[in-house]
Amino acid sequence: MTGLLIGALAGLGLVLILMAMTGSRQVVTAPIRRVRMIDLAGVSGVRLPALLGACVIVGGLVALVVLAVTSLPVAGMLAGVAGAWLPVAMLRRRAKRRRRALTTAWPDAVDTLVSAVRAGMSLPEAVADLAVRGPEVLRSAFAEFATEYRATGSFGVALDRLHRELSDPVADRVVVSLRIAREVGGADLSKVLTTLSDFLRDDARSRGEIEARQGWTVNAARIAVAAPWLTLGLLCTRTDAVSAYSSATGTVLICTCALMSVIAYKVMLAFGSLPTERRVLQ
Repeated sequence: MTGLLIGALAGLGLVLILMAMTGSRQVVTAPIRRVRMIDLAGVSGVRLPALLGACVIVGGLVALVVLAVTSLPVAGMLAGVAGAWLPVAMLRRRAKRRRRALTTAWPDAVDTLVSAVRAGMSLPEAVADLAVRGPEVLRSAFAEFATEYRATGSFGVALDRLHRELSDPVADRVVVSLRIAREVGGADLSKVLTTLSDFLRDDARSRGEIEARQGWTVNAARIAVAAPWLTLGLLCTRTDAVSAYSSATGTVLICTCALMSVIAYKVMLAFGSLPTERRVLQ
């Protein structure tokens, strides 16, 4: 066992060294370092320390509750780890809902922008007008754009604030199109935006159909993971089961089952997930 452990650690060390030598290095220069998932969720007021603090508090409370109910230390520890992941899971769920809402709203926003440009409004005025006439989910971001444009008078600076506020791949494409149209004239802006609107609408329709058909995979993964742990919770109401799982063999068995559950859950989600769009702007 000692030789096997030393060999595994040596192999892991070599893999890490190889990854460090061949991987690309990225330096974060932003003054406020935040998790990208927080930006995607649209919760700009949350910082990384607050998220970590919430994870620790929730994980500790869940661990104490499970330990009090089951009297099983390993169950309390695993429940604490799962509970610590709850704030992150909530942010991911919020980010997914926001991305879906933005995907649905962008074609209507682009159509409104095209109508304003064709009506004779200037490009900055048309974009700022979306704070009033645009889809509800986008109005706050375009209101920030209008405020920034009135304060600075710079269309580029206001667009930078818009794409940071939205943190959405589709928003990046729209911002790039608007920036190019502003700088080089953009005589065919209406045609470009109309084509973009049709493409976004078709993409949202196709993605929605695929997600609806693959939703059963996610539900099956959640049921498959939750079922054995609910059974374990029921077994822990019996004293003999608690004493058996409190032994070293029982602890190893529960930890192994937890690892297998996580791996199986991730594999099933990988089969049921769709590729996410990459952002043009960061």
